[in-house]
Amino acid sequence: MVSGVILAGGESRRMGGLDKGLLMFDGQPLIQHVIQRIASQVNELLINANRHPAAYAAFGYPVVRDDGTDFLGPLAGMLAGLKAAQHEWVLTVPCDTPFLPADLVSRLSLAATAEVDIVVASAARIHATVMLCRRSLAPNLANALAQDERKVQHWQALQRRAFVEFADESAFANLNTPQQLAGAGHDGQHPD
Repeated sequence: MVSGVILAGGESRRMGGLDKGLLMFDGQPLIQHVIQRIASQVNELLINANRHPAAYAAFGYPVVRDDGTDFLGPLAGMLAGLKAAQHEWVLTVPCDTPFLPADLVSRLSLAATAEVDIVVASAARIHATVMLCRRSLAPNLANALAQDERKVQHWQALQRRAFVEFADESAFANLNTPQQLAGAGHDGQHPD
């Protein structure tokens, strides 16, 4: 059993401060593409959002906020998700990755053994925010945030982790800027 958390709580500085998950892409909000990719792969789905909670709630899934109002980055969103999740394993994915693999959870789950607490996706490079994490790491993560840790990979490196290599790097493409959003594939196709 896996809970999923879509991370949509950031400031979106590279998008000029616009709420990235709600920006339109191929006729629907960017987060809707991510929901369509992962909802069927998880047993519970949550959205981490710090702005426009009603707009995110309209997608039909519970919305969880970071503790505090300081926009502490993806680790804070991950912590909010871990604290709200019902299942021991929690998938986190960013709201700007519309091409995620259909077998993401099944592949990561194969590496989620008793010897590891975090399984991270890799495809040519590490995609640190695409991970399966034990819910029981919430106190550890809260402590790291309290000590001003903000870098996902720094925190992950201190845990028992494994990596799963995916062949298709474009499946993890982040649409971080207006140019990337405008230049990405159409009709659900991967970007060139």
